Order: sequence, then C-alpha cells, then structure tokens
Amino acid sequence: MKMTKAMTARVAVATVGGVLLAGVAGAAFADEADNDQVDVNVNIAAIEPVGALTMSVAQSSTSLAEVDSGDPEVRQFDGVLPTVTVTDDRAEVPADTFWYVNGQSSAFTGTGLPEIGAEHLGWTPALTSDDSDGDVAAGPQVDTVLDEGPNAVGLVGEELLAIAPNFGELPTGSWTANANLFLKTPVDVAPGAYKATITLTLWEDPIG
Repeated sequence: MKMTKAMTARVAVATVGGVLLAGVAGAAFADEADNDQVDVNVNIAAIEPVGALTMSVAQSSTSLAEVDSGDPEVRQFDGVLPTVTVTDDRAEVPADTFWYVNGQSSAFTGTGLPEIGAEHLGWTPALTSDDSDGDVAAGPQVDTVLDEGPNAVGLVGEELLAIAPNFGELPTGSWTANANLFLKTPVDVAPGAYKATITLTLWEDPIG
C-alpha cells in the first residue's frame, strides 16, 4: 500500500515519540543506579561477666594398685579420684536452690576378659578445701557388693561426692573434693588390664 503524506507524517511523529520515551526511560534508570550507599557502624561493649556455677577435674585418669584386703577370699585395689573443683562466682545466686556432685562408674572391661561390674567399686568422698565453713559437705562412703551394710551397692547408680545443701543461702567461692577408690573382686578374678570410666556430674536443683 502506498503511504500518503499524512501517514508518513504520523509514522515519523510516532517514531520520534518512541525515541523520546526511550530516552526518558534511560535517564530514569541511570538516576536509580547512581544511588549512594551509607555504611552503618556501631561499637557494642562487652557485657561484664556475671559468673557461673562450674566444675572441673584435675586429671582425666587415675590408677588402682593392689593392697592387702584382709580377706583371703577378696582381692582389693585402691586409688584416689583426681581432685574435683566446684566454683560458684555468680553475681546473683538463685534463691532456694542447692548444688551437688554425683559420680557413677561403668563396668571394668578388658580385651578378652570377663566384665567386673561397677558394684565392685566403692569410694570414700572427702573435702580437701580449707575454707568450706560447713557450707559444703562430702557424700557418704559407698561400699562394694562384697561388703556388708545398706551402702554396699558400689558405684552402679549416681552416688554423692559433695553437696552444698543451702542453709539459708548458697555460698559463693571455690571448693575441692576427691575420694578414695577401692575395687574389690573375688580372689579368682581373671588377671589382665581392665578399664572403667567414672562420670561426674554437677547438678543444681530447687529446694523442696
């Protein structure tokens, strides 16, 4: 179809208009991409430590050596639990709570050897702190299954090593404790190298 002069004029105007619009859009895009960035800085001061109730153990292992059991039917092996330290340096100690440390042993095992149950291991806890002031107490002696009495159960379950019973207010400070360990076995126990693990746990519970 042959274009008239009027049609040619309209196409020309539309084309120019399109170019102008494209130019406007390009200018708007350029303005948006040229925005500045602002860095935001802040210095946050460290919060002063408020302390914590914590426990540490001096060593990760100990050894037992044979002693005279005084019983021809029993062999006995003695040692010492490494020093356990409990520290409470909290600025605010929760009211109506108390803390305590329990210990529990696994069985004694060795390659190709019959198991010696944890009921054969006993202990006698003792405080070694000079400044306990009666705020912290040692747990009772736990005898072995080869002994007699109500405490002749061994370290099968969780047994008390030390406790801060809270006589009106929990003390703050640091305390140490250990325990004399004794393993008792039948005289015909299989010889060999045995190993067990005592797990110590620090607990804090509400009173009542």
